[in-house]
Amino acid sequence: MKRLNRPAAVRSEVLECLQPTCPLCGGPTWRQYTNRRQVVTLEGVVELRLRIQQCRTPTCTRYHKPYRPEAEGRYSLPQHEFGLDVIAEVGRLRYQEHTSVPEIHQRLQARRLPISERSVTNLLDRYDELVALQLNDPARLKAATQAAGKVVLALDGLQPTVGNEVLWVVRDCLSGTILLARSLLSATADDLAPLLTAVKEALDVPIVGVISDGQQSVRNAIAQALPDVPHQLCQFHYLKEAATPVYEADRHAKKELKKRVRGVRPIERAVAEQDGPAATLVSGYAVAIRSALSDDGPAPLDAPGLRLQERLSQIQSSMQAMGQKGDRSRC
Repeated sequence: MKRLNRPAAVRSEVLECLQPTCPLCGGPTWRQYTNRRQVVTLEGVVELRLRIQQCRTPTCTRYHKPYRPEAEGRYSLPQHEFGLDVIAEVGRLRYQEHTSVPEIHQRLQARRLPISERSVTNLLDRYDELVALQLNDPARLKAATQAAGKVVLALDGLQPTVGNEVLWVVRDCLSGTILLARSLLSATADDLAPLLTAVKEALDVPIVGVISDGQQSVRNAIAQALPDVPHQLCQFHYLKEAATPVYEADRHAKKELKKRVRGVRPIERAVAEQDGPAATLVSGYAVAIRSALSDDGPAPLDAPGLRLQERLSQIQSSMQAMGQKGDRSRC
């Protein structure tokens, strides 16, 4: 594979080992050699000069094994040519701005970073691994859930595209903290139960409830891993199912309302080539009607049919007021 031409380093740094003795046996070490390494960062290429130490104690298991400067990990992961700031930027562009891999590649190239599209995909995998590692930190979970003294779990799955793995997320509803995130190829009860068990074992506080979308495999997993914990349908899915009959009636009402205003477009064409206040008024009402037809509210809290009926009623009242005003002006 052809390598991209890498620009010259913008700066160089010399990194020394902070610990003068062997971290395993405590014996003396010596400086064996200097290793040069280039890391691509958002600010440009940085050349690192690493002073490698080795243990001098023959009986130590780390005898003649390299001990690298601790500050090296501040720049990049082991055996990686791109810095941690580049990995973080790739993750931000993907999950905050929802950009695709080709778009991320173009954005990074615009910043004059020597990177290929394949490298962007690899860095995105490293970002996911680092996030998963941080989410699985038991100390973080305990610190986040200690304030409330209990947790209410929410379990849900997200599939970015059809055919890919499903990302299952376990979240604490009280603190809003994500307790566990893991990708699974299938969503059977035997696959999901270990996720709940892992969360239960990592917490020091009791689980007082679980909320989900009611999927049968999820119900079986909760009954298997948390048999004594109450389980209920989440409020959004509960409201969505309860509002299904109302939504169907509202959709039918909106369909009937649209039938009554289908003649707006011919009227708008008829006055398009005319000048004067009347033509301007008719054209404005036509635009208002077409805007009302395309304005859909988010069901079930904001019914599209009711919103359309309200908008058309306001337009009708305005037209009637204008008609009465015109009748009075002719008297």
